[in-house]
Amino acid sequence: MNTPSIGLRTYVYCDSLQPQLAAYMATVSQGFLPIPGDACLWVEVSPGMAVHQLTDVALKATRVHLAQQVVERAYGSMVIHQRDQSDVREAGNILLARMGAQVSDRTHPSIAWQETIRGMTPDHTVLINRQDRRGSMILPGQSMFILETEPAGYIIYAANQAEKAANITLVDVRAVGAFGRLTIAGSEADIDAAADAAIAAIHNPMGT
Repeated sequence: MNTPSIGLRTYVYCDSLQPQLAAYMATVSQGFLPIPGDACLWVEVSPGMAVHQLTDVALKATRVHLAQQVVERAYGSMVIHQRDQSDVREAGNILLARMGAQVSDRTHPSIAWQETIRGMTPDHTVLINRQDRRGSMILPGQSMFILETEPAGYIIYAANQAEKAANITLVDVRAVGAFGRLTIAGSEADIDAAADAAIAAIHNPMGT
């Protein structure tokens, strides 16, 4: 019986999870919780069930922890992390070898939507805060940047780079599904700097 080939959809490496992103990921994690400073690898493959064998290989061969695993029919994603960057990178190399793939084989991310709204009104912020309960709250008068990417997993790297670049508030990060969605808030200057960093991250996502 031939083993079906595994397609690499998303492969993105974060060298050091920023505090807000690590805390946000912990609110949705079903496995071992990441902490700020951990290195992290987000991998999405097709078909979805193939993610189980890749998870098994990574966990048996290295010291990485499994933060999250989502198995859908079309796609499956896994998130592994460890304090030591070398463990995460080695796990990534092992996964690629198992698939017979290279980082360059991944689906290159694209931006489906980007927008900055300045001087948010109270009514608007209240509704956003009610909808996005896992992150921090956006306050009236702040500016808001929203970004939508395809594939979804790359939004994690965009969020991490945005938090590195400026003093922003992380409101929402959705990295599972057809599209990834990021919402951040802050002063105009900070939002502009963070937006530039997030967009640059999507144009040039980190591998290993």
